[in-house]
Amino acid sequence: MPYEISEIKSIRKKLGITQSELAKQANISQSLIAKIEAGILDPTYSKVRRIFDVLNSLSKAKEIKAKDIMNKKLIFINPETKIKNTIKEMRKHGISQIPVMKNNQCIGLISETTILNSFTKKDINKVKDIMEDAPPIIAKDTSIEIISNLLRFYPIVLVSEKGTLQGVI
Repeated sequence: MPYEISEIKSIRKKLGITQSELAKQANISQSLIAKIEAGILDPTYSKVRRIFDVLNSLSKAKEIKAKDIMNKKLIFINPETKIKNTIKEMRKHGISQIPVMKNNQCIGLISETTILNSFTKKDINKVKDIMEDAPPIIAKDTSIEIISNLLRFYPIVLVSEKGTLQGVI
C-alpha cells in the first residue's frame, strides 16, 4: 500500500506502536522518526522504504483473517439427501444454505432460494437435482478484504487448511 511521508505518524498511531518501536524495527534512530513526523527532515529513500516496509508488515499482521471470523461448526448435506430432509436440517440449525459434500469434496450448494425455485419443476426429489455450483474455498489466512469481495457474489465462503474444510463464513 503506497503511503505518503506525512502519513507516517497517523499510521504508526493507528497500529499502536511508539516511535521507538518503529525505529527499532526499521533499524533507524527514534530521533529520525521524530524529525520525519514533525516535518523537519526530508529523509532518504532507503530510510523511508524501511519505515514503510515495517508499517506494511505490521498492518498485515493486524489484519483480520478468515480464521478470525469463520464459524467452525460445519454442516453439510449429501447430494442423495431428499429435499424434504434438507429443509428439516436447515430449520434445525437455523441456516439458509448448506454445502453439498461427496467424498470429502464440496460439489455444490443448496439454499432456501434454490429449494423455493424448484417447487415448480417435476421429478425433483434429491439435492443433486437442484443444487447450485460449489461456493469458493479459501485459505485460513485469507484477508478480510478478499473475503468481503467474495461475499458480494456468493452467499457463503468455505475455509480450508491443507485440503480439509475447517469452517464457513
